[in-house]
Amino acid sequence: MAGFGDGLRASSIGDAPPLTRIDPTIPHPARVYDYLLGGKDHFASDREAGEQLIKLSPGTREGVRAHRHFLRRAVRHLAGEAGITQFLDIGTGIPTQGNTHEIAQGINPEARVVYVDNDPIVLVHGRALLTSSEEGRTTVIEADLRDPESILAHPQVNAILDFTRPVAIIMAGVLHFVTDDDKPGELVERYKAAVPSGSHLLLSHITLDFAPQVAEGEFTKPYDKGPASMVPRTHAQVNEFFQDWTFLAPGLVEVVTWRPDENEYQEPIPGGGHAWAYGGVAVKP
Repeated sequence: MAGFGDGLRASSIGDAPPLTRIDPTIPHPARVYDYLLGGKDHFASDREAGEQLIKLSPGTREGVRAHRHFLRRAVRHLAGEAGITQFLDIGTGIPTQGNTHEIAQGINPEARVVYVDNDPIVLVHGRALLTSSEEGRTTVIEADLRDPESILAHPQVNAILDFTRPVAIIMAGVLHFVTDDDKPGELVERYKAAVPSGSHLLLSHITLDFAPQVAEGEFTKPYDKGPASMVPRTHAQVNEFFQDWTFLAPGLVEVVTWRPDENEYQEPIPGGGHAWAYGGVAVKP
C-alpha cells in the first residue's frame, strides 16, 4: 500500500497564481493519493502512478483508506480525550471528507488548524473547501516540510497557533517522501523543539516490513518521475522520529491496529490484510 499525500519540495513560490505552477505531466504524491482515495483532483500522470502501485499491491486503495481512518481516529483522540485545541498538519493533501479540522472542530468548535502542503492544487482547493467553524480558525499555506523555519515563522501560522500552548504536530504519510540525504530525523526534531510540554506528535509512515517479497526499487518506481522519491522505512527507523517523547498506547503499530473503532467499517485489505504503514501518537514530557 502506498501513495500518501505530502507537503514537500516547493521551490520558490513567488507571485505566480497556484494553477500556473502545476505540471500535469509529472505525478505528485498529493494527487496520486487523491486518485487512490477516489477523488477527482488529479491528472493522467497521477492515475498512471496510482495504477502502477495497485498492480504491485492489490490492496493499495484499501490500505490508503485504512490510513485515512487511522488519522481520523487519532485526531478524534487528540481533540477529545487529550484536550488539544491546536493542530499543525504538514502534508495534508487535497481536501477530502473527514479532514483534520472537521474532526477536531466537530469535537471542539474552538479548535484551530493550519494545513501545510507544497502542491499548488492543494492551496487552491484548500482555500475553497476548508471552511472552519465559526468559533475556530483554519488556514492552508504552501510550504516545504524541509524548511521548518519558514513554516514556524509564517505569519498565517502564528496568527492562528500559539506556540506557548500545546500543539499537535501531524505528519501523516509525509516523511517517506524525505530522503535520508535531507535528514528527516533532524527536521522532525526541529518541529518537536518548537512546541511546549503536553504537545503531541501524530505520525504515520510507509513500510515494507509486511511485504518482504517486494523489492524496494519496484515499490518506489511510480514516484521516480515525480518531485519526491519514496523511502519506505522499518519499524525501528520510524520509531526514531518519536525519540524522547512518550507513546500513547498501543505505541507504534500498523495503522489498522491503532485503537480500532468497532463502529467504523474497515474494509478487508487484499494481499494479506496489511496496510503497509506504521502509525503512532506520542506526547512531549
